[in-house]
Amino acid sequence: MRITLADVGWQAHPEVWLLVVGIAGLAWYVTRVLQPKAVAAGHGSISRRHKTWFLLAVAGLWAASDWPVHDVAEEHLYAVHMAQHLLISMIVPAMFLLAMPRWLFDLLLPADGRAYRLLATGSRPIVAGLTFNALTMLLHWSKLVQWSFESGALHFGLHLLVFCSGLLMWMPVIGPVEQWRLPPIGQCIYLFMMSIVPTVPGGWLVFAEGVVYRHYDTAERLWGIGVLTDQQAAGVVMKLVGGFFLWAVIVTIFGRWAAAEAAKDEADRKARRRAGTSPLTYEQVTKTFARTPAPTEPSTN
Repeated sequence: MRITLADVGWQAHPEVWLLVVGIAGLAWYVTRVLQPKAVAAGHGSISRRHKTWFLLAVAGLWAASDWPVHDVAEEHLYAVHMAQHLLISMIVPAMFLLAMPRWLFDLLLPADGRAYRLLATGSRPIVAGLTFNALTMLLHWSKLVQWSFESGALHFGLHLLVFCSGLLMWMPVIGPVEQWRLPPIGQCIYLFMMSIVPTVPGGWLVFAEGVVYRHYDTAERLWGIGVLTDQQAAGVVMKLVGGFFLWAVIVTIFGRWAAAEAAKDEADRKARRRAGTSPLTYEQVTKTFARTPAPTEPSTN
């Protein structure tokens, strides 16, 4: 039977509102109380860029967790559930990291603390990549999916794990600690590897002949979307949308690195010209050889 959002009805999620309000309250405290102390200690203030990324991150978290996305994702369409997980695991964590100034990270996790050392280990590319991809594969286990729908606590815990694994995954690329980041080419290779593993469950959903998750096999079909069509769409979201997002980041990183290298080379050439030490060209070398007489061969007599 075909139904619409009007049939689903609006659902209140006060726990989500409290979460958003709590995050906003923490942001106010950081801006009004901690930032002046950080500036007085010689650190930079929170930039407009940091604030923009923070607002986008909170908006993305709210959109993924509140009505209607949450309700449609959990009760009706697995494709929306997959888009929700893409936001929570990949996009929102990246925006929160981009919103964090280094001084705030150091304040939360002092370098001499145990939490800092644990995070340093977890942020290593191999550890972070394996953790993120192992959790991605585990979350598509049909029994675990069904259990998460039957237990609210388990469902919340899995979403929290997904978010934390997303933070770890991005640390070698855009984390606030520069020493933990890979060089640009290493970041491109790392993100390319991150784009491979999700294609396995994504392809499995696209080409599965039967219903994988019985929770979504219901008589009431939102907007008339069939269960197999929904399942295939979920695979496309995971395989293509997530992959294209990572590839867009890869292209951006590579483009910025190439532009920076070209600018550096141009600056070096200009410095050599000013110093009168410009590198020899091929034409200069050939002209010099043409003007130089060939050496005479020594006599054998």
